Amino acid sequence: MRLASRLLACAALVGATLLATPFTAQASFVVSGAVGGAPSGATNYVNFNALALGNGGGTVGGITVSFSGGGQAVQGSVSGQYAAPFLSGGNGALFGTPNGVDATTYLTTGGTSFTGVTMQLPGPMQYLGLLWGSVDSYNFLDFYSGATLIGTISGSDVTVSPNGDQGVNGTLYVNISSDAAFDRVVARSHGFAFEFDNVAYFTGPSPSVDPVPAPATMALMGAALAGLGLARRRAAA
Repeated sequence: MRLASRLLACAALVGATLLATPFTAQASFVVSGAVGGAPSGATNYVNFNALALGNGGGTVGGITVSFSGGGQAVQGSVSGQYAAPFLSGGNGALFGTPNGVDATTYLTTGGTSFTGVTMQLPGPMQYLGLLWGSVDSYNFLDFYSGATLIGTISGSDVTVSPNGDQGVNGTLYVNISSDAAFDRVVARSHGFAFEFDNVAYFTGPSPSVDPVPAPATMALMGAALAGLGLARRRAAA
């Protein structure tokens, strides 16, 4: 009986630790991209037309934009540096942009991993959409909750052919849903360049995203249940 009591106390301690210990898990993302695609389930639609050209940054549509290195707000295209995204299928309608080459202000990361674009969102979000131009495998989006990196996606997560096509078929509207909230997104690239425009965001995830328990959480839960089961068997004996 004394052993059973100790096991029950141990299981209770593990259960209390499970409830009291915060876990930071990597987010699970659902990513879809399509030529002519559009935002899915968003309530906020932001173009960057009010942002001054260059690397000064600013706040538009609730998003505070800042740049590092060669990141900047641009228009048009410059060979070897950045190429304007394309709009098709009416996917610029929510942003006041017609089909064709994007003639409005958009954002580019520059050409090395030490340059980029940071978007500070107005609060915790679980959905982000963006018009992603000339998708390359070396384009990356880092998602943060406060100072904690919770996940990264690349151009390879968006399309099976992330080859930097600067034509209409190389621009995809990308919908990203997360099972964990994020409040900051950093766009970066290991080469010229990562260009994007027409960002949408929302506080909740897509209905297709099912939260996945953190591995550490599952391990502690299993330990607690195993302890309780063993205690019950000892007590019965």
